[in-house]
Amino acid sequence: MTVPPEPIVKTVNKKRVAIIAGALIVVIAVVWFVVRSRTNATPAYRFATVELGNVQQTVSATGTLSAVKTVQVGTQVSGQVAEIHADFNDRVTKGQLLARIDPTLQQQAVTDAQAQLVKAQAQYVQAKAEYDRNQPLFAQQFISASEFSLVDVALSDALAGQKSAQVTLDKAKQNLSYTNIFAPISGVVVERDVDVGQTVAASLSAPQLFLIAQDLKQMQILAAVDESDIAAIKDSQVVNFTVQSYAGRTFVGSVGQVRLQSKLTDNVVNYTVVVTLDNADGALLPGMTATVLFITASATNVLTVPNLALRYKPTAAQLSAAGIAPADTMRHAAAKDTTNPAAPPVGAAATARPKRMLTGGVGSAGTLYTLDPAGKLKAIHVRVGISDGQRTQVTGDSLAVGMQVIVGAALPGAAATTAPSTNPLTPTPQRGGRGGP
Repeated sequence: MTVPPEPIVKTVNKKRVAIIAGALIVVIAVVWFVVRSRTNATPAYRFATVELGNVQQTVSATGTLSAVKTVQVGTQVSGQVAEIHADFNDRVTKGQLLARIDPTLQQQAVTDAQAQLVKAQAQYVQAKAEYDRNQPLFAQQFISASEFSLVDVALSDALAGQKSAQVTLDKAKQNLSYTNIFAPISGVVVERDVDVGQTVAASLSAPQLFLIAQDLKQMQILAAVDESDIAAIKDSQVVNFTVQSYAGRTFVGSVGQVRLQSKLTDNVVNYTVVVTLDNADGALLPGMTATVLFITASATNVLTVPNLALRYKPTAAQLSAAGIAPADTMRHAAAKDTTNPAAPPVGAAATARPKRMLTGGVGSAGTLYTLDPAGKLKAIHVRVGISDGQRTQVTGDSLAVGMQVIVGAALPGAAATTAPSTNPLTPTPQRGGRGGP
C-alpha cells in the first residue's frame, strides 16, 4: 500500500481551517449586522427648544412709493416750446415760470380780434345813429312800423356783434397768457417731458410738460393686498416696510386708507391700501418698491415653538409603543387651558368643530411631542396663539422654557439632534405672510 507524501496532507488541513475561519467570519458579520439594524430601528428625533420671546403676526404685500400729491403740468395751447426755466429735481414755488410756448400765433390772434372789435364798434355806432334818427319819425308816424322794426333789429344785431367781438378778443388774450407755463403748486420737479424746440399739440388733450411733487417729506405707499388678508387691515394700523436701497433698515408707517375699489390681477382680487409715512431725511424716493408688513397682532414675553413642532405627527406604531391612543391626541381639547383664561372653553363643541382643530388658528388646540425620562414619546396638549410664519405662541400647563419638543424624525442611523434657537427649520409661510400651524 502506497502512503501519500506528508506535504499533501498538510495542504488539505490548511484548506479546511481556512474554510472554517471564513464561515465563522460570515456568521459574526451577519450577527453584527442584525444587532446594528435592531439598534438603528430605535426612533431618533430632531428637537427644538421652547423659548420665551415676542411674536408679531403680519400680512405682507408689495407697493410703490409716491408723493402724497403730484400735479401734471400741461399746456392748453399748441405751439413750439421756446423757453424752459425748470429742470429735474428743481424746487419751484407756486406761480413760478416753468416754460414758454412760442406766442407768435396767439399774438396774431389777439391783433385780429382787436381789429374785429373795432369794426363791430363802428357798426354799432352807425346802427345807433340810424335808430336815433328814425325813432322821432316813427313817433310822428312819418314811417311805418315795419320800416322802424328793421332799424331796431339792425341796432340789436350791431350790439350783439360788438359783444361777440369783445369775447373773441378776451379769448385770444387768454390763449396768449397760456403760452407762459407757471407752477400750479410749490414742490419738486420729478419729471420734465419736453425740450426747447419741441412742438406740443393740445388739440385733443393737454400734453404733460412737467410733473411736480408737492412735498417729498410726506410720502405714501400704494400696496396691493390680497382679498384673503384685507379683513385684517385697519385704519391707523402700524406698518413696517423695507426698500432694496437700504438693506437692513426698517421704515415705519401707518395705514391711511383702505380703498374699496378692487382690482383683478392674475385671477386674484386685490385691494389698494394707502400707507402714509414720514420722509423727513429724504432717504426715500418716488418709484421705489417697498416690501410692506402690516402688523395685525403682537404678543410679548410668551412661550413660542417652531411651527414644525405643531405640525409633527408620530406614526401609529410610535403612538402605540408609547401607550398613546390616536384618539387621545384630539381628546385634549375638552379641557380648558388654565394658563390662558381668555381661551374659549371647547368641550363638546370641540367635537362639533373638527375642522378648526385640524386647520389651526388663534385659540385652537394643538399637540406637541417630547420624550419622558424613560425615553418614551409623550404628548403635550397646548393652545395655539398668533404666529409670525416661523414660530407660534403656545400656552399649556406642562410647558416650560427650555423644554425640548420634537420637530421631526432624524435620518436613519442618525442620532437625535437639537435645532438651534435661530430656527433653521423654517417652514414656508402662508400666503400673505401669515404663518400658523
